[in-house]
Amino acid sequence: MSSPPILPISVTSLYKSSIASPALREFASRSSDSLRRAFARRRPWTELADHTAFSRPDNLAVAASRVRKNASYFRVNYLTVVAAVLAFSLLSHPFSLLTLVSLLAAWLLLYVFRHQEHPVVVYGRTFSDAETLGVLIALTVIVFFLTSVGSLLLWAALVGSAIVCVHGAFRVPEDLFLDDQEQMGSGLFSYVGGAASSAAVAAAPSVVISRA
Repeated sequence: MSSPPILPISVTSLYKSSIASPALREFASRSSDSLRRAFARRRPWTELADHTAFSRPDNLAVAASRVRKNASYFRVNYLTVVAAVLAFSLLSHPFSLLTLVSLLAAWLLLYVFRHQEHPVVVYGRTFSDAETLGVLIALTVIVFFLTSVGSLLLWAALVGSAIVCVHGAFRVPEDLFLDDQEQMGSGLFSYVGGAASSAAVAAAPSVVISRA
């Protein structure tokens, strides 16, 4: 008698099933459109680095006010700077990058975009959604707290945030900044949230059908 395969549902079948998911296609489409719209709102980098607009703040209150105004005006540029610092940190540590990508792939393939009719089976044992979620959460905790990935991301985020705060404190905001500001609920985060919501709506019919 031949031994049962480790994963009766192969990685290839899970991948094809995820790609065919309407939720994944909708999420990818909306996310791509969101990023294009968000980056279309970025300010010119020459404006960000204009040395004539820099001056030392008189006190902490002035510095905090500048950071708040500049963060609203340069928010896409600042997010790009933080993302660049994170990317540089991960690229400098290939093992951490590979670990993080593998963890993300596990979440996407085994839980987020996996169809209900394709359960995870290991050594002949079928794992429920709750069990799969529990394993993924435990794996995430292990990766972030028992490896160098968590500390690397934390330090990179702190460095990126420090760069943003220093720039925002010394960059003198002009009056036109206030006229050109948009609502804080708009922009990059609202588009990403809209993409996730649309993906959840697209996934709902398939879940209902599979449980009927």
